[in-house]
Amino acid sequence: MDVRHQRRIEAVETIFAYSFNHSKFKPPHSSDLFEGVVRNLSSIDSIIEKHAPKFPIDRISKIDLAILRLAVYELEIQPIEPKKVIINEAIELAKELGGDKSHLFINGVLGKFITNT
Repeated sequence: MDVRHQRRIEAVETIFAYSFNHSKFKPPHSSDLFEGVVRNLSSIDSIIEKHAPKFPIDRISKIDLAILRLAVYELEIQPIEPKKVIINEAIELAKELGGDKSHLFINGVLGKFITNT
């Protein structure tokens, strides 16, 4: 497995766990991806809300939300990889970790975000 893909899986898992009880959360292993998402959580969530207006943050499945938060962080705040790579990774993560239609939802939200930036 690609090292970058493994880092993203670990970050998504940590972001997912954080979403349940962030006030008492102690990450099993901290990463620059997780720390970056947490530091920029309100601006990341604003972007998600803007591009998924029919889906309030509290109604998006926690795993889909974790994947979206990581992808938006990588696209908007820490753009190291090409946009296409980040979106493809998010879709692959959704296929691996999310529900049956998670990848479609994530692709739609990120597609709207990229089109409007």
